[in-house]
Amino acid sequence: MSTGKRRLKAPYLSPGTVTLLAELGEECQRVLKLLAQLEIPGLKETQVEGLLGELSAAILHMHEHTRGLDTILDEDPGASTGVVQTSPGNV
Repeated sequence: MSTGKRRLKAPYLSPGTVTLLAELGEECQRVLKLLAQLEIPGLKETQVEGLLGELSAAILHMHEHTRGLDTILDEDPGASTGVVQTSPGNV
């Protein structure tokens, strides 16, 4: 996983929504990383417990982070303009 933050490129969304979605993407990547670590054979019980604790915290964070996100997306002023940029090849 890269150490630099990936900036979501969505010019049709408001900056606040872009930030929320970028943070959600980062947390999703964290969950995927933890799930992959749980698949490593030969983990000690303490390692599994630690990973499950981190996974639980990440899931709780995602739950809180996404509370009301559907409303935010529905009400995003950039999304409601109906302007979606497409490339010439997709017309």
